[in-house]
This record gives sequence, C-alpha cells and structure tokens, in this order.
Amino acid sequence: MKKYSLFLLTLLVSSLFISCKETSKKQIAETNPYFQKSDTPIQTGGIQMIPIETPKGTFKVWTKRFGNSPKIKVLLLNGGPGATHEYFECFESFLPAEGIEFIYYDQLGCGNSDDPKDVAMWDLPRYVEEVEQVRKALNLDKDNFYLLGHSWGGILAMEYALKYQSNMKGLIISNMMSDAIAYGKYADDVLAKQMDPTALKELRSIESKSDFSNPRYMELLMPHFYEKHILRLPSKDWPEPVQRSFAKMNQSLYVTMQGPSEFGISGKLEKWNREPDLKNITIPTLVIGARYDTMDPKHMEQMSKLVKNGTYLFCPSGSHMAFYDDQEIYFKGLISFLKK
Repeated sequence: MKKYSLFLLTLLVSSLFISCKETSKKQIAETNPYFQKSDTPIQTGGIQMIPIETPKGTFKVWTKRFGNSPKIKVLLLNGGPGATHEYFECFESFLPAEGIEFIYYDQLGCGNSDDPKDVAMWDLPRYVEEVEQVRKALNLDKDNFYLLGHSWGGILAMEYALKYQSNMKGLIISNMMSDAIAYGKYADDVLAKQMDPTALKELRSIESKSDFSNPRYMELLMPHFYEKHILRLPSKDWPEPVQRSFAKMNQSLYVTMQGPSEFGISGKLEKWNREPDLKNITIPTLVIGARYDTMDPKHMEQMSKLVKNGTYLFCPSGSHMAFYDDQEIYFKGLISFLKK
C-alpha cells in the first residue's frame, strides 16, 4: 500500500511539473509576443522563400524572420553587391533584447537565394522592385516597416525610399554616400594619400593593366586598405560571420555593379548620384557614418541634413563595418532611433 501511495504521489508531482512547464511556456508567449510562433502549419524557424517576378522569369529569394514585433520590423539589405545576410548575424546579440524584430534577406544572386547567372539581372531599378515584392510578401507596412541598407544596400535603400517611402515607417542608411562620384573622389583624394606610397604605386600599376585577377592585388589591398577601412582588425581575426559571408561573394554581381575592389568604384554604379534628391525623403531617416570608413563621414553627416527628418550617428572608432569595430556606439544609436 505504501509503494502504491508513493507511486501516486510521484505521478502527481510529475503531472504538476509538466503542467507548470507547459503553462510557463504559454505565459512566456503571451507576455512576450517576440517569441510567438508563426501562423504557418509547419514551423521553419522564420524562413520564407519568396517568389520574385522579373523580366527574365520567376525566381525565389530567401528571407528569415528573427523575433516578432508588431511595431518595429527591420528588413536588412546586405552590401557587396553580392555578399550575404550572414555578416549581419551580430545583430542577434543586440536587437532581440530590445524586442526588435529583424529580417534577414539574401537579394537575388546572393547566398541562399536563386542565382540566375545573368548580368542583365544586376540592375538597380530591378532590385528596387524586388524589395517591394519582398515587402508585400512579408506584410510590412508604413506602421512597422524600417529598411536598413548597408553599403550597396544603402544605395538600394535610398532608391527604394525615393519610390516607395509611403510604405515605410523609417529608413537607415548605414555606411553609404549618396554620390558614387564623390565616393570615388574620396578614395583617390583622401584614402589613397593615407596609404603606404610603395604599396599604392604597385596597386596603381596593377590597376592600369586591369590585372585584377593577379593575387598580388588583394595581397596589397587587404593589409593596406581593407584592414584599415573595411573592418579594423587583422583579416585573420575578422568575425566568422563576416568571413563566411565574404567567402560566398557573387563576383559576377560585385564586379558588374561595384568594380574589382572597394578601393573606389568603377562598375555600373560609377556615375550614380542621388544627393540632389535626398530632400524628397520625408520619413524619419538615420544616416550612419564612421571615422575610418571607405565612405566620407562628413558627406554622410550632410546627407542627414538634406533629408527632411534626418538624424546622424557617428562611430568614432568604426570603419565600413562599424557594427563590428564600434559596436557599442552603432547599436546604441540604432536602437534609440528604432524605439523613438
């Protein structure tokens, strides 16, 4: 009889424990909707493949929602062009604690998305329409939709806002100038003069021969330019998400749009300039610049004054990827802007 009573007591305690555990899970979901599951019958970790209609047919792009927030949904536009969402993974260490939802997105030709392998598809207006199709598929609107574009993603974000800002709550232009001609001039007139003269002479010699496949070109650029202006760490110590993303760079897309390196610009975007049109952006806009960036921080500060409702965030220790080499300033400023 004692053994039977002990069995019943053990069963009761176990049942109460399981019940409490399930109730706790339910309470967490109810009190913190950030952790709510999606409405789809099968949970995929927030991943959604979105069909994109293009002049060359239908392709799919990869997105992944991280968290759930009715009022703040940040769609991330990676740089390159041709890198992947992966270098944004440091955002996971900062935004979830603030209840901010963000969405990874590999643009067509990047990462986990389809790659049509057609240079005719590497076209800025087409990418703008791609972003709009992604927005619709994810049910983002003027009451919750923030667009954060970094580097090339900043160009895309500006172009998108100039056409579709009525669908947006706010815009973040991270580490990108509004004038590619001025970007090239800054590289030549300011950054080149900071470089070791011997290394610069050899780089210019390689460039004059268009010998960009020469391994010596990147051997020189990495220590003399990339480690000083892209991410201010020895390249062997660059964070794993950055190395993983850059290792997957779509070179066709990158060279077509940007040119062979970050040291200036010479691709299809070489003459791109939207500075005169910034006055037409009226939604709240945060422009982020950094002291050691490949982009002129003074130009980016001026951008924040040209838009109707702009704020400037300066990262004094940062470079082009200031969300790694000046994280505290970058994320404190970004979070403050998003939660206004």
